Amino acid sequence: MDYRNLGASGLRVPVLSFGAGTFGGSGPLFGAWGNTDAEEARRLVDICLEAGVNLFDTADVYSAGASEEVLGQAIHGRRDAVLISTKTALPMGDGPQDWGASRARLIRATEDALRRLGTDYIDLLQLHAFDASTPVEEVLSTLDGLVASGKVRYVGASNFAGWELMKSLAAADRHGYPRYVAHQVYYSLAGRDYEWELMPLGADQGVGALVWSPLAWGRLTGKIRRGQPLPKSSRLHETAQYGPPVDDEKLFDIVEVLATVAAETGRTVPQIAINWLLSRPTVSSVIIGARTEEQLRQNLGAVGWSLSKAQIERLDAVSAVTAPYPYFPYRRQEGFARLNPPIV
Repeated sequence: MDYRNLGASGLRVPVLSFGAGTFGGSGPLFGAWGNTDAEEARRLVDICLEAGVNLFDTADVYSAGASEEVLGQAIHGRRDAVLISTKTALPMGDGPQDWGASRARLIRATEDALRRLGTDYIDLLQLHAFDASTPVEEVLSTLDGLVASGKVRYVGASNFAGWELMKSLAAADRHGYPRYVAHQVYYSLAGRDYEWELMPLGADQGVGALVWSPLAWGRLTGKIRRGQPLPKSSRLHETAQYGPPVDDEKLFDIVEVLATVAAETGRTVPQIAINWLLSRPTVSSVIIGARTEEQLRQNLGAVGWSLSKAQIERLDAVSAVTAPYPYFPYRRQEGFARLNPPIV
């Protein structure tokens, strides 16, 4: 397993990390993803650690805290061997203090996460969404206190717009608060919006990307093909409404090229899709998920080899989309040249 610094921080993370959204799954979304119990989760953690994957990502909102609880049980007795990333800010109830990133909410949410995870510190705490109703100075000063207390080691964001992330970084610099070193984002061959603004921002400001849904909400498994019905076993029957939108014809074109490259390399379609992401600028780690040992081992096979330049170019071309204004006029200007490889 290769390791990369998380953004401009000194924290070294594996290029593949494990998403625990399937742990303790319940409800219409997470129940459809999976309902891995503690015993099954411990086995998946075993496999990850054997492969060098030591970063595990979860969130308080995943199955109303059950994901954190199951992850905590799965890593019991080996806390020093793992890195834990969790997220907060999305609603956990109907009360006025059950959502957002106010000082009261963040402190209570962190204490609740520590209890569920069975640990006394969180390696990476991320804001799951931007809270426009709370001043960024209040958010950052609270995070500063959590870092100073030793309860949190690093802080990050998730699903922020470019202006939201930059506003937070500027305030952190102005007041000497901890900077967000990670941005957990949706990025895939079927969804390259991250490249328009957030990637250049991350490169400029030293914010590493933690990529969620690298297979485009299950669409890049190779099982969804032009002229064929959606497989009965696909989770998209229950979860498509919750995920990012994808143009079907564009998707079919991408999958056809993925299948061709997979045949050339002797790899699977998901492995090709994940490996492509690892070649992109600012990507620190790609979060993979799995309900079974077989799925996990297949996803772990996405590392340890590289696509050829020609194969990457074909994948770039078939997945490329025209950026919206104001990005398309300057996408080929010299400001992007320092990103290696360049944005296409």
